[in-house]
Amino acid sequence: MFPFRSLSLAISIACLVALASCGGTQNTESTSTPAPTASPAAATATPAATEVTSHNMSGSKPKININSAILSELDKLEAKLGVPALSNKIQASRPYGSAEELVSKKVITQEQFDQVKDMVTIEDVVLTGEAKDVDYMTKLGLMKGHLLVAKELLDVQQPKQAEPHIGHPVEEIYVDVEEQLNERKVKEFKTTLISLQDLVKSKPKDAKIATEFGTSMQAVDAAIAGIPETQRKSPDFVLKVINGLLDAANSEYGAAIANGKVSAAIEYQDSRGFVIYANTLYQSIADKMAKEHPQEHQAIETSMAELIKAWPSATAPAAPVLTPAQVSQLIKTIEQNTQKVTTSAS
Repeated sequence: MFPFRSLSLAISIACLVALASCGGTQNTESTSTPAPTASPAAATATPAATEVTSHNMSGSKPKININSAILSELDKLEAKLGVPALSNKIQASRPYGSAEELVSKKVITQEQFDQVKDMVTIEDVVLTGEAKDVDYMTKLGLMKGHLLVAKELLDVQQPKQAEPHIGHPVEEIYVDVEEQLNERKVKEFKTTLISLQDLVKSKPKDAKIATEFGTSMQAVDAAIAGIPETQRKSPDFVLKVINGLLDAANSEYGAAIANGKVSAAIEYQDSRGFVIYANTLYQSIADKMAKEHPQEHQAIETSMAELIKAWPSATAPAAPVLTPAQVSQLIKTIEQNTQKVTTSAS
C-alpha cells in the first residue's frame, strides 16, 4: 500500500464528529473544496467549492475521494466489490475528472460502478476545530498501528512482511499530516521513518533496528503531544479517535478476506495494528469510562475483547477467526456506545 493520499479519511472522521455533536457547533464546521488534480481535464471537471457543515454532513455517509484517498479508505470499495487489488488500480489511474472515469479508464465495470457510485467523489473536505484535531490524532494513530504490527513481525523474524508496514507511515500518511505537523510546530520526523525503512530493507538482522524503531515510535508520540494533554485525556475526544481507527480497521479487514480465506495478509495486518492501538487508547480512559459511563464502558470492553479475537497473531491464519460481517457488527456496537458518551458530553 504505497502511493500518497490526502484528506479522504478526514471525511469519515468529520462525520463521526458530526454524529457525536448535539447542535451544529462552529468548531466542527467543514468546508468542501475541489481535490487537486494533475491534468487540465480533471481540473475542468472538478465541481465548484461548496460549504459543508456538520448538519448536512451527518445526513449521509461520507464519500471516498478517489483522487486522494489513502488505501484504508479505498479498501472499502475493494471490500464492497470483492475485487482484489482494486485500491492499487484506482490509485494507478489517477487523476479522475469525474467519478465516472473509474469506468472509462477501465478500473471497474459499469455494473460495479453502479454498486459504489454513491460512495465515491472527487471532492475533498477541509476540516476545522475539533474535527481537525480528531483527524490529526487518528492519522498518527494509524502510523502507530502500522509500526506496532511491523514490530511484531520483526520479533518473529518476518522482515519481509514487516517492510510494507514500516513504509506505510512514510508513503501513505505523512504527506496527509505534514501540514498539521508544521502548524503545530512538531519537529520533522519523516527522515527518521525513512531511516528505519531503509535499514529494515538493507539489513533486516541489524541490531540497530531496535534503536531506530524506538526512535520512530518516540517521534510519533511527540507528534501526538501536539494535541493538548487535557484533550488527549478526554474520553469524548479519545472515543472519536477510536471510532476513526476502527472504521479504518473495518475496511482493511473486509479487503483482507475473500472466499472464506485471508487472501491479503497486508490488509489483515493493517487492521490488526489499528485495533491494537485503538484498544490501547481505550485503556487510557477506561477508568474514567467505568466511573462516568459504566453501562457503555461494559459494552465497549466486551465488544473490544471479542473484536481482538479476529487477529490471533500478526501472521495471518489460513482461515479467518471472524467473518467481515462479524467484525463490522462488533465495531458498530462499539461506535454506537461511544456515540452515547460523546453526545452526552456535547
